[in-house]
Amino acid sequence: MALINPHINFNGNAEEAFTFYKSVFGGEFAMIMRFKDMASPEFQVAENEANKIMHIALPIGKNVLMANDVPEMMGRVNENENRSKISISAESKEEADRLFNGLSAGGSVEMPISDSPWGSYFGMFRDKYGIEWMVDFDPKYKGQI
Repeated sequence: MALINPHINFNGNAEEAFTFYKSVFGGEFAMIMRFKDMASPEFQVAENEANKIMHIALPIGKNVLMANDVPEMMGRVNENENRSKISISAESKEEADRLFNGLSAGGSVEMPISDSPWGSYFGMFRDKYGIEWMVDFDPKYKGQI
């Protein structure tokens, strides 16, 4: 079966955000590429963009969370837009609590994590980088959806 790997655009703070995500999920970055790594006579990179992230990848389970910084010449990402949410299916209530509490630190909770009317343990928030997340533990599926 195909995997779906979310990709997020940032306005120059992708590395900071991914260092935070790594502190919550654990693991190691599969790749960090900066714009300066791609510089050539054909692909000029402005000095103020050289150390920004061209591509970063953090494996999480069988999936990979990816991101980049949007070059200033392409305009800013609207950090307050209603983006699609990243949904995490936890394998236990304890894991759901750890991920929810870790990722929501410094952000704004839209729905505190608790038992939901549909039978799962669920919560939603926007993290301190403006990314929207949903954390769910459904004992019937144990992280398999």
